[in-house]
Amino acid sequence: MIDAQTLSGPIDIAAIRNVRRWSPGACVWCGDDNAVEMFRNEPRCGTCREKESVIDEARRFLGMYGLRPLGGTLQSDDDEEREHRVNARDARRELNEMKLAELPDPAAVRKALRPRAASVVSEPRSTAHSGTSSASASTRPSTSRTSATPPVAPVRTDAVDVAALETRVTGLLDQLSAIDAQMNLIGEPAGLAARARISDLEKQRATVLRTLAALEKARIAAGQ
Repeated sequence: MIDAQTLSGPIDIAAIRNVRRWSPGACVWCGDDNAVEMFRNEPRCGTCREKESVIDEARRFLGMYGLRPLGGTLQSDDDEEREHRVNARDARRELNEMKLAELPDPAAVRKALRPRAASVVSEPRSTAHSGTSSASASTRPSTSRTSATPPVAPVRTDAVDVAALETRVTGLLDQLSAIDAQMNLIGEPAGLAARARISDLEKQRATVLRTLAALEKARIAAGQ
C-alpha cells in the first residue's frame, strides 16, 4: 500500500541522473538531442556549446592580458576580470550538473560519426560513375558515321581514388578524437609540462584539420 509519506518522499536526483543515457545523435556530455552540432569534434547540444563558449571566452581574456589561469579562487585585479571568472565558474558548475553519470565510449561516438565521414565522399562516387558512363558513351561510334571513319579515342581523366579518400577521412576523424580525449584528460594545465603538452596537442589538431580541409577541396574538385 502506498501512503502519503511514500508519495511525498524526497526526489533522488542522482537516480534520475543515472536514467539518462547517451544515444547516437545526442550530446555526448548531457545526452540532450536539442540543437546538436559538432563542437571540438564531438556532438554537443546548444546549451553545452554555450557554456563551453563562456569558458573559452574567459580563457582568451585571461590569456590576452597574461592573467592567472582559471580555477581555484576568484581573486581578480578588476571587475571585468572577476566577471569573466565568475561566468566561467558558473558555466563549469552547470556543465558538471548536466553531465551524464556515465559518458559514452569514444569508440561508440566515433562509430556514430562514421556515416558523416562517409557522406563527405559519397557524392564523388555517383559523379565519377556518371562521368565514366558519359565517357564510355562518347567513345562509341555513331551509326551515322561511315565505316572509313576511325573511332574516337577515349579521353583519359584523372579520377580521385574515392575509397582511399574515405579511408583517409575516417582515419583523421579517429586521430582528432584521440587528440581531443588527451586534451580533456589534461583539463586545466596546472604546470609547465601540462601547458607544453596542451600546446603540442593543439598543433597536432591544427595539422589534422588542415589536412581535412585539403581533402574537402579534393572532394569538391572531383565533383566538378
